[in-house]
Amino acid sequence: MRALFVFLIISFTSLAAADQNAMQKLNELLTDPSAQEQAYAAGHERITFCKHCHGEDGNSKRNYIPNLAEQNPIYLFNAFEKFANGERTDFVMSKLAKNLSIDDRVNIALYYGQQKVVVIPSESPNLRDKGQAKFNQVCQGCHGVNGEGKEDMPRLAGQPAEYITRTLKNFRSKDPSRAASIMLSITENMTDDEIDSVASYIQELDI
Repeated sequence: MRALFVFLIISFTSLAAADQNAMQKLNELLTDPSAQEQAYAAGHERITFCKHCHGEDGNSKRNYIPNLAEQNPIYLFNAFEKFANGERTDFVMSKLAKNLSIDDRVNIALYYGQQKVVVIPSESPNLRDKGQAKFNQVCQGCHGVNGEGKEDMPRLAGQPAEYITRTLKNFRSKDPSRAASIMLSITENMTDDEIDSVASYIQELDI
């Protein structure tokens, strides 16, 4: 038992060190144009599976799947790591993240972060004003005034309304795979109408 405990401590320490090294590399890439070009090209080569759902340009091919274009690379890398270590679970992403090296994850995050979101007009433009009011009330504090996101919060601007609706309703229903998320408490009192209106507003946000 003691040997197993020591092994686990060493494993977690190694993982933490690897993550720290990867974050350091990513931060260095963000300030080095030449290295960025190389990482961008490497990332493009490794999106073979990613592009089937998220698109080669980071704009999702299905409305229930999130765009990766213009996401903060640091946020994307951290999301990769959560899928890889089991903190977040998804049938596809959990397997994919584990099969990519840390360098692959860094390069893919950088590649998609440099793509441009293609904003699609909402199918329910009448919900925009109501959605904006609710967004300003509960979303902009963490995700930014224009939904631009941060290093630890995803960009929302331009995300498909269907994806936002499904995600918010999953949070509201206390999705066990996201049990640690602050979003569970934020969404618990949101009505279907409020969720639909916020999703409609977010889809049309263009920074």
